[in-house]
This record gives sequence, structure tokens and C-alpha cells, in this order.
Amino acid sequence: MSKPDYGIGGQGDEEKPGACGKDQVLPEAPGSQGQVASRQLADERTPASGWDLHCHTAFSDGTRSPSDLVEEAKALGLHGVAITDHDTNSGWDLATVRARELGLPLLRGTEITADDQGVSVHLLAYQYDPRNSAINELFFRTRRWRLDRAKAMVGRLAEDFPIDWQAVLDQVREGERTTIGRPHMADALVAAGAYPNRSAAFSGAISSRSKYYVPTKSPSASQAIRAVKEAGGVAVIAHPGDRSRNRRLLSDQRIMALAGEDGLDGLEVWHRGNLPDQRRRLLVLADSLGLLVTGGSDWHGAGKPNRIGEHLTDDGTVTEMVGRGTIPLA
Repeated sequence: MSKPDYGIGGQGDEEKPGACGKDQVLPEAPGSQGQVASRQLADERTPASGWDLHCHTAFSDGTRSPSDLVEEAKALGLHGVAITDHDTNSGWDLATVRARELGLPLLRGTEITADDQGVSVHLLAYQYDPRNSAINELFFRTRRWRLDRAKAMVGRLAEDFPIDWQAVLDQVREGERTTIGRPHMADALVAAGAYPNRSAAFSGAISSRSKYYVPTKSPSASQAIRAVKEAGGVAVIAHPGDRSRNRRLLSDQRIMALAGEDGLDGLEVWHRGNLPDQRRRLLVLADSLGLLVTGGSDWHGAGKPNRIGEHLTDDGTVTEMVGRGTIPLA
């Protein structure tokens, strides 16, 4: 039976250096045969062609439209692309229309900001039913929490910088359908002349280490995965080895628990934030747990230096993901 082609139902960003958890698999000493072998294994498995499964548009903190995303992926010769805006699927329809016009397969997804025992977890949810009540309720809550946090943080920033809430709204491209977050505050500071670009703002006042920072309330990683699975989707943890985002990384034990108890499907291994030692660790862990291995650029248009297609997912993995999901490729 063919899968129903659902339309739209309803509707992270921490940067912090961190260290490996004590229970993580650490790389062997430099020069050891084990390290060389594991590095070669990781290099050999890096997809040279395929799909970029981690991209953001103006419906969250990207700067380009869903149509632009599809057009760039097509021009680069990618086999397909995924739209994964934060806590929303509002850009799916526009991306779908353009993908069908250009004949480029489109995977539909969302990046959900969650927490696991104090560790920030970004969960990529793919091919779920956008009409599912559980996941729509989750998005409603996370977007409301993000908005409350944003207003509180702008209040603090306004004490020392020439910005207010309207200045942040001026940076929003898709109105109420946009998931507002720190990138929009950063853009407001750039517009006010406080910083030269978004990256500089994130290194300064918008940093999670600054006095202006306000943490956002998030669902647990377990709750987020269960909501994705209830909606018939595929759950993949984004950049789990990125030390710039957490003081400590998600441990092997916690990943095992999320896979065994909650139904986690995969790990995003091919991402610029996962350095070589973490890629090797994650590959070993994924193999031992039977998890999918994905890759993506985390493209944000001009919002980040990440280049679309810089990290990819192979065709076989995408085929498996579509088989596990509840909607077809667009």
C-alpha cells in the first residue's frame, strides 16, 4: 500500500565547548594501529555523493527560502535534500512544490530542541505524519517556550544595546510561522551596528556564556523521540559529538538507553561539529546498536558558514528511512 502524501498539519542553538563524558569510547593513543585503522574506517565510510539531510530555511533560523534550498541542492547535483527547520514543518509545502518542479527528491523533517539530563540534544525528525496530535502539541510547547525565552533575553540585551522586541521581529522573514530564536536576536544586533555579523554576535552577547543568556525550557530527549515515533517518523540525533555545544557530550550509555527504550533510529555522524575522534566513536556505537548513520551540512544560508552538501547521507540509508517513515518522498 502506498503511503499517504500528507500536507501540513501544525507547526537550538547552544554553542558551548565541552568535554567527553567519562563513559565515552576515547580514541587510542596517537600512532597506535587501532587509531589508524579506525580513522581509515571512518574515511572509507564517508559518503562521496548522496543527500544533505540537515538544512534550515527562513521558517526558522536560516536566511533563504525553501525554494532556494531545493534549487541549490539541485544545482550541486545532490541526489536529494531534506528541510529540517527548528520545531516547525511550516516550510514543507513550499519545498515540496519546488522539489517536484525540479524533479529533486525531498525528505521532510524538523529539528527538535530537547534535553537529556542537562545535555542539549537536537533531534532530527523525518517523514512523520504532520497531522499527528502528539507531535503538533510538542511543537506548540517548544515554540512557546522559545518565544518566552527570546522575549526575556531581549529584555536583558535592551539594557545595554539599542534593540527591542520589534527590532527582533524585523529580522523574521515568515511572520508567525517562523520559529524565533537567538539567531534573530543576533541579526537584530548586527542591524543595530553592535556586531559585524551573526557569528560575531554569537561569540559575544548572544553566547550561552554571556550575562544576557536565558536558557530555554525543552522536552526531554525521551519525550521528543517518543512523539516522533508516535507520529510514524524517524528519529536521528543531530551532531551528538559536537563539543562546541555542550559542557559534556551525550554518553554512550544514554544513547544506548534512547535507542533501546525509546526507539532512536540513528546518529548524525557526518557533520562538521563532530571531529574525527567523535566520528569514529559514533560509528562504532551505531554499528553496535544497529543505528542508522546520517550526514548533513546544517546549512543556514548566510546565517552560518556551513555549505550545503558538505556532508552527505548515502542512498541506501535514505531508502531505509523512507521505509520506516509514514509519508513518501516529496
